[in-house]
Amino acid sequence: MIKESGRVIALEPDGLWVETIQRSACHSCAVQKGCGQGALARFAGKPAAIRVLPGDCDLRNVRPDDQVVIGIPEDVLVHGTLLIYMLPLLMLVLGALVASIVSMSDVVVAVGAILGLLAGGMAARLHSILNKNNDRVQPILLERLSALGHS
Repeated sequence: MIKESGRVIALEPDGLWVETIQRSACHSCAVQKGCGQGALARFAGKPAAIRVLPGDCDLRNVRPDDQVVIGIPEDVLVHGTLLIYMLPLLMLVLGALVASIVSMSDVVVAVGAILGLLAGGMAARLHSILNKNNDRVQPILLERLSALGHS
């Protein structure tokens, strides 16, 4: 389970919204200071609002501004990463191969590669839209760490 801490910003009857600043991977990464993602996170520090399912936790004990730990299974993260990155690249190569069979013109092959990349990106986005309400791929609340601003 990949874990991330965050702050509750809103509650719903069937879930909650948690604000996180995604930095946990940067602490264990070998690149650290040479990575653009870490530099952007340090510079912008832009938080992300994530909808989280309650899991086994009771939402009656959670309030806005509480610090919580959320989690998502590792296999979901790995499969999602492969889908988002590999599918468009594979479609790019497939588009270039199909275009090279049709014509040996560099322009046609380049257009085929671009069309394949776009088709792969659209397929990944469609998969994301179709699975947006799939409980298996949603983050869950693991624990409430502390209550801020109230007792």
